[in-house]
Amino acid sequence: MSYPVAIAVSSVQAALNDSQWDALIIVASSFTAVTELQQEIDAAAAVDHRIGKETVLLLSGKAPGQRLVLSPTGPLDRDYDDVRGFYDAAKQGISQAKAAGAKSPALYVIAPDSDAYQYAAEVAYLGACQALWQPLEGREARGEATIEPVIAIGVIAVSEQQASYMSAVEAGKRVARDLCGTEPERMAPRRFADYCVETFAGTDVQVSVETKVDVLQKEYPLLMAVARCSLQVDRHKPAVIRLEYQGEGQIEHTLLFAGKGLVYDTGGADLKIGGGMAGMSRDKGGAAAVAGFLKTVAVLKPKGLKIIAEIGAVRNSIGADAFVPDEIITSHAGVRVRIGNTDAEGRLVLADLLSHLREDAKTAVNPTLYSIATLTGHAARAVGPYTALVENGAARRIGLSADLAMTGDLWADPSEISRSRREDFSFIKGRTSADDLLSCNNAPSSVTPRGHQFPMAFLVAAAGLDQHALNTEQPLPYCHIDIAGSGVDGGDWQHGKPSAAPVAALAAYYCL
Repeated sequence: MSYPVAIAVSSVQAALNDSQWDALIIVASSFTAVTELQQEIDAAAAVDHRIGKETVLLLSGKAPGQRLVLSPTGPLDRDYDDVRGFYDAAKQGISQAKAAGAKSPALYVIAPDSDAYQYAAEVAYLGACQALWQPLEGREARGEATIEPVIAIGVIAVSEQQASYMSAVEAGKRVARDLCGTEPERMAPRRFADYCVETFAGTDVQVSVETKVDVLQKEYPLLMAVARCSLQVDRHKPAVIRLEYQGEGQIEHTLLFAGKGLVYDTGGADLKIGGGMAGMSRDKGGAAAVAGFLKTVAVLKPKGLKIIAEIGAVRNSIGADAFVPDEIITSHAGVRVRIGNTDAEGRLVLADLLSHLREDAKTAVNPTLYSIATLTGHAARAVGPYTALVENGAARRIGLSADLAMTGDLWADPSEISRSRREDFSFIKGRTSADDLLSCNNAPSSVTPRGHQFPMAFLVAAAGLDQHALNTEQPLPYCHIDIAGSGVDGGDWQHGKPSAAPVAALAAYYCL
């Protein structure tokens, strides 16, 4: 896997004098303080009124490769402006440079002296890489050099340490995009596992893969209900992938992640109709984000941190052996779950993963649990392009979601915080003496009140995490992360580029 690595460049003048670079991209709210090129910029602005209003490519005798790209962020001083202005402008700028033939552009970011923009250069680099990424199967079919010719990005006025960090984050985001954005046969469950094995080979992240059907049926009964119909096709059979990292020194914090890896979701017996199935190869975005974060960790090797992750790579198929509503299935935690809708399959997969991680957390040092999933259409409706965070009482007591959201704001990886309420737990209570929980109602989450909050309540109860609530002897902080709205650019689940949310936020929160 190759990607445009970040290389620290000391100054604009250094970039102008170095033949390694073949374009200069300037990202700023205005272009009135570029001393080395100000005369050329002013002369161009006198005849081209687009400058400062939209991204333009100029022929410049001074710029590397004679290519000068000016990409404006727009205003940065309004109450609602944030660092995404640099992210978006860098995407536009790098696209212009690439189209002009540049393969190693230098990037100069002029940001306000404000805490809100302290990582503007790093964010701009990550935005540029987002624009440059092309699907894995496209790179395999046509060659990486053909469709991803940009091999390096010189980032001006950052340290080598900053450049190394942003490259590590991009390595993780690329893994997340590859896993999320690849079509369902190329990234069928066990090929998803193979990608993880290859990605972490030779790193400090240990990978184990469970594919034995009898073991999975015993240990992950809810997950295997979802996978049941896929067992008829060998290449669609499920896998549980466990990733483990232990940093050097005394462990101070343990993170435990469950990732929803629905490599394809037909909806099962509650079949997706009316074109709703298109794009469901991206229903593995949560699992992809978990693997992507671990990739960044593998590169950075943070000390004192232990991470255990379980990914459920599963296909929700339709056929004679598909599970159906009204079935009652006992979870790994011993909870009897009545199926309300087979298209609410992701929470079933996550519940068994979380139950296993709960057992790990009991003996872990300072544990925090997460689930990450493209779980509900309601999250996208409720918070738009933002990640939705729903935490339990133990996590709220330590301000987990608030801190994570604040970090994400600084890294163009923003979140909205949702509260878990008593109505959510009432909603998922069993309706008869035969069942303990109801997995879902039979209406789409997008038209169900609290449609992205009540699934978190289900996960807590089905995984046994209600035994570790705030008022218990061993409270376990837990946060559910729903990326249904933030997981792809522009909300286009069929054709949009995966965003790799929330890899940047998690990396900054735990590795900086």
